[in-house]
Amino acid sequence: MMKTIFLLLVFFISLSAFAQNKQIEMTHYIFPEFTMGIVKMHAGGTNTPMLNYNSLTEEMIFDSNGKKLAMDKLNDIDTIYIEGRIFIPHQKKFIELIHKNKYELFVAHKCSLIDPGKPAAYGGTSQTSASTAFSSFSSGGQLYELSLPDGYTTKPYAEYLLLKDGKYNPFLTIKQLSKIFDAQSASFKTYTKTHKVKYEDQESIVELIRFMEQQ
Repeated sequence: MMKTIFLLLVFFISLSAFAQNKQIEMTHYIFPEFTMGIVKMHAGGTNTPMLNYNSLTEEMIFDSNGKKLAMDKLNDIDTIYIEGRIFIPHQKKFIELIHKNKYELFVAHKCSLIDPGKPAAYGGTSQTSASTAFSSFSSGGQLYELSLPDGYTTKPYAEYLLLKDGKYNPFLTIKQLSKIFDAQSASFKTYTKTHKVKYEDQESIVELIRFMEQQ
């Protein structure tokens, strides 16, 4: 009986560790796995490769018989659809359309590479240059794989762009967004004072844009 309980405990601990490792491995991709997407071309016609978006390299990656490759010739691509989400090429990268009405709101998915640091004197660690590590992994193709080398982690973050009056307006804070709506500053301030609008909360940003479209 005790042996059976012990084996069950080992099984569940192993299963939990596997799930945690899988979650950690995929932190530089925005989808949990590669999935079939639809690539619509400017010249007409579509392709249906297995796709995922690498927020660390900011590239759309497709799976070619197990080999991970970055999409090129972005000028030929009109739109990419993955699991109901919409991506368009922008400045040699891809941005995701998250709202479209009077204005269009896009998000650029990014993440930072955090290295584990090297052992130093007195038991401390010495951080190496993340940019150096990035260049090394990129040249070796490791950033295209589903997992990063042991000890390396990522910190995902987003940058927004608002298409207003035919111009892409990037913003990194709510204050920067307020300047885009300078002509409607009173309405903007009233809304943000009575609603919990946070830069990290995508839905709250979208709701704010919907409100400003009515002003």
